[in-house]
Amino acid sequence: MARKNTKKKRRAEADDEGDARPQWHASVADDTKKAIAAIASFIAAILLLLSYAGKGGLAGQGIYRLLSAMLGSGYFFAPIVCVLMGFSFLFGSARKLLAPTAIGGILFLFSSLGILNILFGAGTGGIIGGAISVPLLKLFDFWAGLVLAHGIFVISLLLVFDIPHWWKRAETDEEDEETAAPISETPLAPSAGEQDASLLSRVEALIASRLAKDSVPSEPQPAFPAPPVTIADNDALPPIKSRAPRTRYKKPPFDLLQGDKGTPSSGDIRANANIIKRTLENFGIMVEMGEVAIGPTVTQYTLRPAEGVRLSKIIGLNSNLALALAAPSLRIEAPIPGKSLVGIEVPNRSIALVGLRSLLEHSAMQDAPQPLMVALGRDVTGSPVYADMARMPHLMVSGSTGSGKSVSIHSIVSSLLYRNGPEQLRFIMVDPKRVELSVYNDIPHLLTPVITDAKKTIQVLRWATKEMDRRYDILSETHTRDIASYNAGMARDSNRELLPYIVIIIDELADLMTVYPREVEGSIIRLAQMARAVGIHLIVATQRPSVEVLTGLIKANITSRIAFQVASHIDSRTILDSAGAEKLLGNGDMLFLAGDTGRARRIQGAYVSEHEVKKVVGFLRDTAPEPEYEHEEEMFAGRAEEGGDGLAEDAEFGDNDPLYAEAQALVRDAGKASASYLQRRLRIGYARAARLLDLMEARGIIGPADGAKPREVLSKAEDAGIDHGLM
Repeated sequence: MARKNTKKKRRAEADDEGDARPQWHASVADDTKKAIAAIASFIAAILLLLSYAGKGGLAGQGIYRLLSAMLGSGYFFAPIVCVLMGFSFLFGSARKLLAPTAIGGILFLFSSLGILNILFGAGTGGIIGGAISVPLLKLFDFWAGLVLAHGIFVISLLLVFDIPHWWKRAETDEEDEETAAPISETPLAPSAGEQDASLLSRVEALIASRLAKDSVPSEPQPAFPAPPVTIADNDALPPIKSRAPRTRYKKPPFDLLQGDKGTPSSGDIRANANIIKRTLENFGIMVEMGEVAIGPTVTQYTLRPAEGVRLSKIIGLNSNLALALAAPSLRIEAPIPGKSLVGIEVPNRSIALVGLRSLLEHSAMQDAPQPLMVALGRDVTGSPVYADMARMPHLMVSGSTGSGKSVSIHSIVSSLLYRNGPEQLRFIMVDPKRVELSVYNDIPHLLTPVITDAKKTIQVLRWATKEMDRRYDILSETHTRDIASYNAGMARDSNRELLPYIVIIIDELADLMTVYPREVEGSIIRLAQMARAVGIHLIVATQRPSVEVLTGLIKANITSRIAFQVASHIDSRTILDSAGAEKLLGNGDMLFLAGDTGRARRIQGAYVSEHEVKKVVGFLRDTAPEPEYEHEEEMFAGRAEEGGDGLAEDAEFGDNDPLYAEAQALVRDAGKASASYLQRRLRIGYARAARLLDLMEARGIIGPADGAKPREVLSKAEDAGIDHGLM
């Protein structure tokens, strides 16, 4: 009974989702479908005419005999209907035109045969004509039956040709012409009568304009009005101006992406449920099997344990259940959030590929008002899963190589590109590996070309913190609490500048933390703590989930996380603070931990291929204006060591470092000397701290290095001679 209810529930959900699971022909364009239907209709009309002429062979003879008996003298209506349907398929404008056109063609044929039979007597319309006319004549008599038959005939024409849509389109075209008339700069040619009447006035206007030009010279007007120029102080950070679009942003069509592929198969569900129940009973655990949910990658078997059973005992039997089911790995969710059930996720024998197109076309995505809504994938029940970047507000992505991390980033970026133009959303992409995000170069959404240099990354992060402070000043002046409220107020205050959302994507955090750990960590922490209200969001990804990369402060400030398959439960705990990611399959399945929930949710990630990404990027390059990197100069103009971060000071001062005296005093007071100590106290980089230690060692202040131990301080008293040499 539970199995039947589950199937009914899945069938109802499938009906509600509509096109969430497209058929095999979902990737075929609508225009192509209509062209195929039109060609088939024309071929059918030709075959019917050849069959009537005796040129259709044996099949044609059989078709002619059958249709002659069915249609009678109205045989010629059949090829006429095929021709009409063919033209309707070619020139119809409705998106889903196949079914209405076919129904209209059938009604046209039946009503025509009925009218033929009513007017010219029984037999002229064949069997179908008799079946239509006889009930009409018996129930409504001659005239009323004829009126009804003609009514059906007219309705069929409306369906076949979609005539009301033509009327509406004609009215729309007229309205567009009327609306465009005042904007047109080219006047219409006057009639013969108007030409003579207006000749004098035109000559006078021409003379007046010539005199005005001679008396008051004016500057030539540009073809497009220039955006307003904001004059700021020299020390102020230039604002991000949302450039006025010369052409309206055209979102990429869904035809560039692929839908779902394949059908999941979990094998014998009843047998697997019995194996699970019997295995648990062998260990003294009595359970009652519940519903079964088939997802794209795994099938979830739910069970209700008897009272008094500790869930830890069921979780401890993970390996035994995997052995009994002959499964490569299992994941036990105990309990399922919101239910008094335990879920056992068993890998499917054949999986389904979750396409990004089906998720973006879903009504839940189309109707969502949030501009930063992204498609993540489908859960274990096959339901689509979405997340709002504004609520996260930052995201950490981690997993081993080949588990789907980069594909997930591509799907998130594609989701944002399908929902926002460059006026609403801008990207800063950091790709130290130089192979993943470089495909997005030259799209209009970028604030700067894709960054591959670690030092430039520090400069960009520092610029982002300054932009965050500037935006907070704007919100304070306008008395608004966040960027959404501020941009919503532009309708009341036209002088406001539009503040676009900024999404910063760092594809490999480990490379940056290896070179500049303190600088990267400090910038990420500050942005993660404060940037939510001003519309700046971080997506940080790494394939090395270690505590040196994902530090405690970074994890504390980035609470929304995605974990793909990892090598051990230790790595899983580093990402999610709980085990489970080591049980994933590595085929794009993930554990998503939202910032407002305490339990990770298993999702089969949306797949978008490199070819699809290139098609979307190519569409944006072809249809959108060339990117304008207005702020690239401000981002990389300043020295990297500004603010005491010490990225380039290793060769700045030589042997006359102005911080030497302060460093010497710190070493004397502490009684120890180490590079990390000087870095923390003086807020400098490692290279400069090491140079200071070398100088103090050369002058006899400290001893030589002794492994990982701090250096010994040889002279704790002030040495005026040494100080004088550098002061």
